[in-house]
Amino acid sequence: MRMQIVVLLFISLSLEAGIIRDMFQKRSSVQEVKKLTDIAYGVDKKQSLDVYLPSNPKNAPIIVMVHGGAWKMGDKKSDNVVQNKMNRWVSKGAIFVSVNYRLVPKVAPQQQAEDVATALAFVESHAASWDGDASKVILMGHSAGAHLVSLISANPQKYVSLGLQPWLGTISLDTATMDLVQTMQRKHYDFYDDVFGSDKDIWMQDSPLYQLDRSAPPMLLVCSSIREDKPCENSKPFMIKGVNMGLRIEMNEQPLNHGEINDELGKPSGYTERVEQFIRSLGIDL
Repeated sequence: MRMQIVVLLFISLSLEAGIIRDMFQKRSSVQEVKKLTDIAYGVDKKQSLDVYLPSNPKNAPIIVMVHGGAWKMGDKKSDNVVQNKMNRWVSKGAIFVSVNYRLVPKVAPQQQAEDVATALAFVESHAASWDGDASKVILMGHSAGAHLVSLISANPQKYVSLGLQPWLGTISLDTATMDLVQTMQRKHYDFYDDVFGSDKDIWMQDSPLYQLDRSAPPMLLVCSSIREDKPCENSKPFMIKGVNMGLRIEMNEQPLNHGEINDELGKPSGYTERVEQFIRSLGIDL
C-alpha cells in the first residue's frame, strides 16, 4: 500500500512538473516574439502593418500576410489571420508581417491592390532595419486578400512605380476570383456585385487571369475542394495559362472549408507541410 502511494505521488509530481514546464515553455515562446504595431506605410489609418520578430533575427526571411473580409472588412490583428502562422514561422526564425489596407466602398479593388503593393515595397525597403532579408520575401493572402496578392503577382511590373521590387513567391489562399468574368456570370455571392459592379471591363482589370504577365513570380494556389462555388475550377485556367507561358504556378486542393484554409495553416498538418515545401523550394529554410 505504501509503495502504491509513493508511485501515485511520483506520477502526480511528474504530471505537475510537466504541466509547469509546458507553461514556462509556452510563456518563453510568447516572450520571444517582439511585436511592432500599426506601422504606417501610407497616410490613411488603414494603411498600416504589424511586424512580429523572432528573438534574434539575422537576415531573416519575411512572410507578408494580407487578410480577407469580402474587400469590405477584416483586420490584420485577427487571430485567424495571425496566430497559428506567426507561432509556427516566427519560432522558425522568420519575420511575420500582417497588413491592413483601405476597404470598399472607400476605395475599389484596384486601389486595394496598390495598397498591398505599397505595403510590400515598404517591407522590402525596411527589411534590414528589422534584421530581415529583403531578397527572401513571401507574399500571402486569404480570401479577398488572396485575390489582391494574386492580382499584384499576376503583373508585378504594373506596380514598379510604387517602389515594388521582385519577391520570391506568392501563396494565394482560397480565392474564387482569379477569373472574375466567370465568377460574375455564374451564381455568386451578392457582395461581389457591390465590390465589382456590372462592367465587364472592370471584371477583366480585376482578374488575375487577364492580367497575367511573364514577370509573375512563382505561385502556389491553395483552394478548397469542398466549396460550392468551386474555387479550384476558377483557378485552373490561371494555372494552365501561366504554365503555358513558362511560369511556375502550382495548385494545391484541400478538403477544407474557406475558413479552415486560413485557420488551419500553421498547425502541424500535411497542409502546412505542403505550403512550407513550396516556401523551401524558393530557397527559404523553414
